[in-house]
Amino acid sequence: MQDVLQGLPAQIRDDCRVLVLGSMPGAMSLQHARYYAHPRNRLWPLLGVLCGFDPQLDYDARLQAMQACGVGLWDVIGQCRRRGSLDTAIVRGSEVPTPLPARIAQLPQLRAIACNGAAAAKAFARFVQPQLAPREAPLAVLALPSTSPANAAFSLPRLQQAWAPLQAWLMPLSAAPAPR
Repeated sequence: MQDVLQGLPAQIRDDCRVLVLGSMPGAMSLQHARYYAHPRNRLWPLLGVLCGFDPQLDYDARLQAMQACGVGLWDVIGQCRRRGSLDTAIVRGSEVPTPLPARIAQLPQLRAIACNGAAAAKAFARFVQPQLAPREAPLAVLALPSTSPANAAFSLPRLQQAWAPLQAWLMPLSAAPAPR
């Protein structure tokens, strides 16, 4: 029997405009307590292009730059059993979702949810969407191709094209106010 894995804390400021959701952090991310820690995951290079920061910055600086651009990070699943890192290895029925509906209700500037991969989109539809409270402003929910190295069919340029619609809601760092 696999141990119960515990996810990472949310990286979301109250002025978040785009919330990027994964399913559950991979083994390397959990080991290092850092989102998207696998060196071949393309999320940081992708956010660097979309937000205008150097993806080679240290982890804390990347988080700060991402948040200044209006992006938050979290996962749909807060706890689960899984062997390895792949979403397909999550034991169905072992998932405990994060309290996303409550957190989303506290984000008045949130305009889009970007599900990073099919597993995140399915988990969002299963655990979160039915519990979302009505909002004054519409909330776009986008199922985007995964930035995982396991998604080798999508090169970084293809991912950039697929994720480009998020730019409508982002504040590139040249236009973003200084972090608080």
